[in-house]
This record gives sequence, C-alpha cells and structure tokens, in this order.
Amino acid sequence: MRVARALLVALAVAASTGCASRVEPGLPGSVVPAEGGATDITGVAPSGPAILAEGRASWYGLGFHGRKTANGERFDMNDFTAAHPSLPFGTRVLVRNPHNGRSVVVRINDRGPYSGGRIIDLSFAAARSLGILTFGTRNVVLMEAPAGAPLGPVGRR
Repeated sequence: MRVARALLVALAVAASTGCASRVEPGLPGSVVPAEGGATDITGVAPSGPAILAEGRASWYGLGFHGRKTANGERFDMNDFTAAHPSLPFGTRVLVRNPHNGRSVVVRINDRGPYSGGRIIDLSFAAARSLGILTFGTRNVVLMEAPAGAPLGPVGRR
C-alpha cells in the first residue's frame, strides 16, 4: 500500500512539473510515457492488448437472424459474434467503444462488412452492450482479446 501511495505522489508531482514527458529509461523512478498517455515508473512501457484496427463498426440483427453465416453456423443476433473481412473464424476480438469506454468480446463467425469502409459488423447483442444501437455505426477499436476471455461485456456483468 505504501508503494502504491508513493507511486501516485510521484506521478502527481511529475505531471505537475512537466517531467512526465521526459524519458529517462534505466533510472529508478523515472516516468516513461507509453502509448495513449499512460505512464509506468518502472522505465518500461506497459504492455496491453495489441490494437488490430480502428474504424467504423456497424451491426446486424433481426433481418439476418437464423440465416447461415460464412462459417456455416446459424446467425443468432443474441450471441456475441461478429463479421470481419479477414480474421480467422473463431478468433475472439475485444471491441471497445471509445465514446463511452464500454468493451465486449466477440467471436468472428462471418465475413463482412461490405459497405461504407467499416471494419467490423457486430451482432445485435454486441452492439447493445457497446451502446451503439441507436447510432447504427460508431467508431471502435479492435484489440486482441486476452487468452481465455469469455464472450460478452467486459467489466460489466
């Protein structure tokens, strides 16, 4: 607990003095900026899920419910699945909505989307969890899902 408190104080001081942008790898306690502005006082940028793509997502539901998907299974709009142009079937992808911070893990079982420069087509259930139903399309970030991640919303059960 003392280490965590000291870490917070060090980060606050560094941020207020402008030192957070200085990179001094190898020096104990130095603050190193990582992608996205996150910092780590160990001198090593934190590793997180790899970003696969950023772009527009759309969703599909009732009109396709029960139809065969590209991998041969029946589409269920209430499952956490998605269509992607090239990722292998069965791949689990973490989809994050940067507008509200919600994330969901989906399984690729179909091909698409085929219009509008979109990068992924989400099932109704996935789109609902991300809060994009009323928008139709929304910017999202696709990331590698952590190994063994269950399908569905992340962090909100």
